Amino acid sequence: MTLLAHDRYCDEIAHQVDRLRSVVTSGTDLSATVPTCPEWSIEYLVRHTGGALRWVHALVSTRAQEDIPEEKIPLVAGPEEQGDPKALDAWLEETGRMVVDALREAGPDAAVWSWTEQQNAGFWARRMTHEITVHRADATLAAGLPYEVAPEVAADALDEWLQIVQFVQRARPGKDADELRRPGSSIHLHATDTGPELNAEWVLELAEEGLDWRRGHEKATVALRGPLTSVLLAFYTRLPLDAPGLEVVGERELLEFWLQRATFG
Repeated sequence: MTLLAHDRYCDEIAHQVDRLRSVVTSGTDLSATVPTCPEWSIEYLVRHTGGALRWVHALVSTRAQEDIPEEKIPLVAGPEEQGDPKALDAWLEETGRMVVDALREAGPDAAVWSWTEQQNAGFWARRMTHEITVHRADATLAAGLPYEVAPEVAADALDEWLQIVQFVQRARPGKDADELRRPGSSIHLHATDTGPELNAEWVLELAEEGLDWRRGHEKATVALRGPLTSVLLAFYTRLPLDAPGLEVVGERELLEFWLQRATFG
C-alpha cells in the first residue's frame, strides 16, 4: 500500500472543493434532505464539511500541538446568510483555498496534533481528501447529480478507512469495535473496472486480535464486486448493496454485520 504524494492530496482537496461548489451553485434546493445523512440538509452538510476544513486549516497553519475548539475558529459554521448559495459558495471557495495553501506551505512532515498516532500535516492532507470525497458524494447524490472520483483516490480512501478501523480497535475499544471480530470470517472487495496496475482488491480478515487486511485477490466468506466507485460508496454505506452494478457473493449477512458496526472513526 503506497500513499499518494502530499501535493496530490492537496490537488485533490482543491478539486473536491470545486466539485462541491458546483453542487451549491447548481440550483439545487439547499434545504433538501441528504438521504445518506438523513438528519442533515445539503446546506448543513456543506457547512459541516467546510467547517472541518477550517478546523484543519487552524491546526496546520498554527502547527497546533493540541486540539483547537471550534469556538476559536473564525467562520467555522459558515456564512451568516442562510439559504444563500452565493454566500455559501464564496465561503467554501475561501475555505478550500485557505486549507490547501496551509497544507502546501507546511509539507507532509510538519508536526501537527491529530487524533491518531500520526501527528503531522500529511495525516490531515489525506484525511481531508477523503472526508470531502465522501461528503461530496452525499451532496451530489442528494442533488441527483452524477458522481465520479479518480480511481487512485477511491482506492486510497478504502485503504484509509481500513486503517482507521484498525486504529479504533486498538486505541479506542468499545462495543462496535469489539464486535468486529469473527475469527475465520473474511471479506473480499473487488473492483471490476480497474486494471492490475492499481490492484483494487482487498481482503479483510476479522481476526480475534483485530482487523487484518491487505490488497489482493483471495477467496473469502463474502465478496463485494462492482465498479470501484460503487464499491467505495457501498463500503461507506452511501450506496445500498443491491445498487446497480454491485454484486454480493457468499454470506451477505457478514458484510451487513461489518457495515452496521464499522461506522466509527
